[in-house]
Amino acid sequence: MAITQLSLFLMNQPGQLVNAVGAIASTGANIRAMSIAEANDFGILRTIVTDTDKVCERLKEDYLVTRTRVVAARMDDRTGALYPILEALNESNVNIEYMYAFTGTGPEEAYVVLRVHDPDTAEDVLHARGIGTLSDESLNL
Repeated sequence: MAITQLSLFLMNQPGQLVNAVGAIASTGANIRAMSIAEANDFGILRTIVTDTDKVCERLKEDYLVTRTRVVAARMDDRTGALYPILEALNESNVNIEYMYAFTGTGPEEAYVVLRVHDPDTAEDVLHARGIGTLSDESLNL
């Protein structure tokens, strides 16, 4: 399953973010989640969008874009909800490279996006604990 994250390399200067978001918007896709990490002269914009293929093709016109399979684990939007996810992965020796979160469409629904070495194994571990995950298809609903 897993979901596809698009990562764009942006110069760390005014106008870069608004132009990238404008390019995504021009495709008609929705941005479900977004994270920006700074690295000296550039930033890495990581985003989860609907219609990933269409957005990726548009962004490739102007940006260096990479596709990465990540796990989006469902959790309740409440105190302590992240802990069982991290505990399950830790007990199975699944290393988390980075993560960020976003709220879901339902009340009290949230997701944590996890970049791990083996998304399939991470999803198996989570599913065994009754923790749901998103797929690209479910993002487009």
